[in-house]
Amino acid sequence: MTKITAAEVNKLRKATGAGMMDCKKALVEAEGDFDNAIDILRKKGQKVAAKRADRDSTEGAAVAKVNEENTLGVAIVLGCETDFVGKNENFLALANQLAEIALDHTSKDAFLAADFGGMSVADKLIEQTGVIGEKLDLKSFEKVEAPYVGAYVHINKIAALVGLSANVDNAATLAKDLAMQVASMGATSLSYKDFDLAFVASETEARIAVIEKDNIELERLGKTLKNVPSYISMAQLTPEVLAQAEEDAKAQLKAEGKPEQIWDKILPGKMDRFISDNTTLDKEQCLLDQDFIKDDKSTVAKYVASYGEVEVTEFKRVALG
Repeated sequence: MTKITAAEVNKLRKATGAGMMDCKKALVEAEGDFDNAIDILRKKGQKVAAKRADRDSTEGAAVAKVNEENTLGVAIVLGCETDFVGKNENFLALANQLAEIALDHTSKDAFLAADFGGMSVADKLIEQTGVIGEKLDLKSFEKVEAPYVGAYVHINKIAALVGLSANVDNAATLAKDLAMQVASMGATSLSYKDFDLAFVASETEARIAVIEKDNIELERLGKTLKNVPSYISMAQLTPEVLAQAEEDAKAQLKAEGKPEQIWDKILPGKMDRFISDNTTLDKEQCLLDQDFIKDDKSTVAKYVASYGEVEVTEFKRVALG
């Protein structure tokens, strides 16, 4: 029987992340052949992975990395089965190692085929499934490339990337604030201008139906009814719609007996309220149209404009679950 030294076991442990006893058993089975021992551990991982293939890997870690030039960023989610493993230092270290490798690859498939210490990333995940005893898989892979890229990670549960059109003064602060906004508020589009009008029309009908249904119950209970909006997006607020809203506001002021000479002071506030009440979809889904989380009196678009000649080119968000 080949004698296995503690140094050999430790070397294999460092190379694979497997436990000391698993490494010793693999070396004994391989009769001291280091590469064969790695293969044995990998095959063990394949067996465990096959057994756990139908498990849900809804826990894990979301990680974002940006290159040294701040021109390229990647966000990934490494999934596992339990929160206990997702918080483990070794698991988090693996997730960060994978994100570093991901920076050099343009697609999820290319990344999974990339080298990780003599094996592919995909094989490394299988190997570590055997080591950890839980299903590991790459749940998300997103990249952003721009003149300036910033990132934000929220307690390893959500990661966001934001690309800017220029590396302006304090770009790091701007990009991080915007990435934090994306992580927190979950925008799916950059602007209402990106919406398909058929989607907006369908969403409007659905939302009005929900509010009207709620109002039936509120009326039965004698409670204040919810406002039923005519519109839900700036995409619907044509010049004609806004002109009519202004005429309606003037008629209201007249009916209230407000002197006409002060209407100009009151109308802007009423129009702002009309737009706010009728752009709920934009505030939920459009990054630039959302209220800024650090100053709810400002929109994200206004915050970006305060930095001068710079625009948001792209953003990505990944999350557990």
